[in-house]
Amino acid sequence: MSVEVKRVLEKAVAGERLAPQEGLTLLESHDLVAIGQAANAVAKRLHPEPYRTYNIDRNINYTNVCSAVCDFCAFFRKPKSSDGYVLNKETIYKKIEETVALGGDQILMQGGMNPDLPLEWYEDLLQSLKERFPQVNLHCFSPPEIHALHKLAKLPVRTVLERLKAAGLGSLPGGGGEILVDRVRKAMTRGKCLTEEWLHVCREWHLLGGKGSATMMFGHIETLAERIEHMERLRQLQDETGGFTAYICWTFQPDHTGMAHIPPVGSFEYLKTQAVSRLYLDNFQNIQSSWVTQGEKIGGLALHFGANDMGSLMIEENVVAEAGTVHHLTLETIQRLIRDAGYIPRQRNVFYEYIDSADHAQTAPRRDRKALPVLN
Repeated sequence: MSVEVKRVLEKAVAGERLAPQEGLTLLESHDLVAIGQAANAVAKRLHPEPYRTYNIDRNINYTNVCSAVCDFCAFFRKPKSSDGYVLNKETIYKKIEETVALGGDQILMQGGMNPDLPLEWYEDLLQSLKERFPQVNLHCFSPPEIHALHKLAKLPVRTVLERLKAAGLGSLPGGGGEILVDRVRKAMTRGKCLTEEWLHVCREWHLLGGKGSATMMFGHIETLAERIEHMERLRQLQDETGGFTAYICWTFQPDHTGMAHIPPVGSFEYLKTQAVSRLYLDNFQNIQSSWVTQGEKIGGLALHFGANDMGSLMIEENVVAEAGTVHHLTLETIQRLIRDAGYIPRQRNVFYEYIDSADHAQTAPRRDRKALPVLN
C-alpha cells in the first residue's frame, strides 16, 4: 500500500471528508483489501447495531415504451413499436397482491418515458393503487420520467411532483442517474435529462419533504475521475437537502445493448467502487449491495465492503434481465448471506425503519469468519 493511499484511508476511517482527488487516488489504487477494510470500518461506525437489512418489494415496469434512446438499455422500445406495452391496472393489481402475500410493503414502479401517457394517467394510477393497497409504499418514477412528464405537461417540475405526491407517490427511486456527468450522458443517451435536470428533480422532491435513493451505473465509457464527479454531485445535494435515504451502485451489463462491444468490469472493480463510495459519501447513511448484477457470493461479500443493506428480494426485475443478467435470490438466501457476514437479518422499509419485531428477527448466532487484514 502506498503512503498516500494509507493516509487517505486513515482520514476516511477517522470520519474526515475526502476531497475529489483523494477519492480518485483510491479508485486508481489496486489495494482492494485495504480499501474494503476501511469501508467496512466506516460502515460499522455508522451502523454499530448487530443487524443488516433487506426489504421485500417488486419492480413493476409499467411500460417499456420510451422516447429516449439509451445505448446501454436493452429494455426500451420506441414509440409505436409493435413490442411496446403499457400494463393495465388489473395486471398491476395482481403483481402487488402477490408482493403483499410474500410480506412486501412496497413496489418499485418504473418504465420508459412514454409520450402517450399524460400526467393524469399517472395520477389516476397512483390514486387507484393507494385506495386498493393503502399499506404499500409507492416507490415510483425515476427522475428522468418525472422530467419527461414535466416537459409533456408543460408544468414546473415542482408542480408535477406535488400532484403525484397528492395522488399517492411515496418515495422517489434514483434510477436514470447512470453517471452524472454531461459528457458521458450525451455520448450514450439522446432525449434524456442531463445532470442538472436529474439533480433538480431530486432537489424539488426533497424540498417537498420527500425521500428517495441515489444510484450509479459504472463500468462503461466513464473515467475514474467521472465516477468521483458523480459521487461529488450526490454528496453536494445530500449536504443541501438530506433527502437521499440510500445509495446503490452497480456495473453496466452490456449484453444485447448498443454498447455490447464494451467488456464488462468484474467483481474486483465493483467491490472497490462500492467501498470507495462508502468512504466518499460520508453523508449517506445507507449503501446497498447489488447482488442483482453481482450474484450471491459477491453480493454477500459486499457487506464487508461498505454495504449495510442487501437491497430488495426483487420479486420481479426486467430491465437488467434484458441485458442478460439473471441473478435471483430467495428470501432465505438473503437472510443466510447476512448471517454468514456475522449479522442478524432485519426487514426494513424504504425509509430504513425496521418493520419486523426484534423478538422475531433472525437471531441465529454469528458464524465465525476470517477477518479482513488490518491497515498497516
